[in-house]
Amino acid sequence: MKRGILLLFVGLLALGLNAQEKTAKIEFKNETIDYGEIAKGSDGVRVFEFTNMGEAPLVISDVKSSCGCTIPKKPDAPIMPGETGEIQVKYDTNRVGPIRKAITVTSNAETPTKVLKIKGMVKAEGAK
Repeated sequence: MKRGILLLFVGLLALGLNAQEKTAKIEFKNETIDYGEIAKGSDGVRVFEFTNMGEAPLVISDVKSSCGCTIPKKPDAPIMPGETGEIQVKYDTNRVGPIRKAITVTSNAETPTKVLKIKGMVKAEGAK
């Protein structure tokens, strides 16, 4: 009886370890977006494209910005293996000056935390 329970336990353990091998893997097309020089009040929306290169569905649980001037938006649904998705970022272009912000992405991927960056310069109207 003890031997049967031991075999059952070892079998379940092996099955559990096998299931854990399949993970999601997030790969971004670019990890930095350069706005370049943009005019005050211009469109501040940009997109980080990514692909799930893993073998399990990718679930992005959280996306946070280093500043309230940058609003990121994550996908609601899981991204299946081989599929692509996007994280939209909107920067408040009414703030004149340099852009240097970080967006932290948290997911169930093999690397659970990824930091993306945006950079650039917002110029005042008429400035050269």
